[in-house]
Amino acid sequence: MTIHWCGTGLSAVPGLRRLITAGHEVTVWNRTLDKAKDAVGDLTQRIHEFDIDALAAELQPGDVIVSMLPADWHVPLAELAIAKAAHFVSSSYIAPEMRSLHAKAQLKGVSLVNEVGLDPGIDHLMAHHLVAEYRNSDAYDAGNVLSFTSYCGGVPKIPNPFRYKFSWSPLGVLKALRSPSRSVKAFEELRVDRPWDALGSYQAPLTTPETFEVYPNRDSVPFMDDYNFDPTWKVAEFVRGTLRLNGWADAWADVFREVESLKGPEGDARLKEMSDQFWAEHAYDEGEPDRVVMCVSLKAESEGKTVWHKTYVMDAWGDERGTAMARLVSIPVSLAVESVMAGEIPAGVSAAPGDPKLVERWLGEVGKLAQDLGVVDHLK
Repeated sequence: MTIHWCGTGLSAVPGLRRLITAGHEVTVWNRTLDKAKDAVGDLTQRIHEFDIDALAAELQPGDVIVSMLPADWHVPLAELAIAKAAHFVSSSYIAPEMRSLHAKAQLKGVSLVNEVGLDPGIDHLMAHHLVAEYRNSDAYDAGNVLSFTSYCGGVPKIPNPFRYKFSWSPLGVLKALRSPSRSVKAFEELRVDRPWDALGSYQAPLTTPETFEVYPNRDSVPFMDDYNFDPTWKVAEFVRGTLRLNGWADAWADVFREVESLKGPEGDARLKEMSDQFWAEHAYDEGEPDRVVMCVSLKAESEGKTVWHKTYVMDAWGDERGTAMARLVSIPVSLAVESVMAGEIPAGVSAAPGDPKLVERWLGEVGKLAQDLGVVDHLK
């Protein structure tokens, strides 16, 4: 059983190195050989230039393809995995085209596992933990009013005037600013065209409490089902969102105005120019520590009184092991690979597992990656 790890970008290396060091059979595929050799050449010589036909020729039943490549490669690689009776793992969100492969994967008996990075990934594990704990608590009542929030952000450990720094190409962040979101607020669906139209303030219950700017992203609503929310529950708030340093909105005001005005191919070209400029001006310096903050919270109220309220909190930053972002994205991917190889994840298309044993085991490993990880009980 061979792991075919495709992509050795900045967010991929710690998890890849972990699998090789653990003694797994790993073949590394990357579009640029020199970059792959720089990343893991001290551990393995099984490094090839990425080519899907060459990969197909080597792929055997039961192998695992890991895609840390750009998103447009995920579905072709997943389709290849099905054709060869192999498995597939990615940290990315499940696209509709990926979800459509569910029945085929089940018939072939292979697992296509997605959303097993940082966000999405670790946040899912925290949500599953909290919902299961609430369901098993004395406070549980189907009539309670629930509020759920999940915020995550990569922020500079050392704040800068721009209130943000980039771990890799800024283009993804800029494109996200053009994406609408859907969440639940005050029992009603909230649709927002641009993040800055729904900007709020959030006090994170860190060891030293800290306030951040937050906004909803993507479509939060389907995750109520993913997190095992009963359809009959009264949900006042449900939002998955992004967290930024205070002052971010003011620092980015000109960026928002320009992004709002961009249209068509010319707009896309300008967005690429902005990305290149931001990378030149606001990328992390060599050895500069980054920081990742994640807070996933579930609150239950009865007759206006809070009866259960806990927040899973993570605060991590770059250190001698490298960046927090890289290890928190890629090491959960490596955990998913091992779970697939152990037959712990069912066939078909799935996201980060909700199985309590896997949730707790994976979160235990995450605890080794973050400087601060734990559950805050707001009623104690």
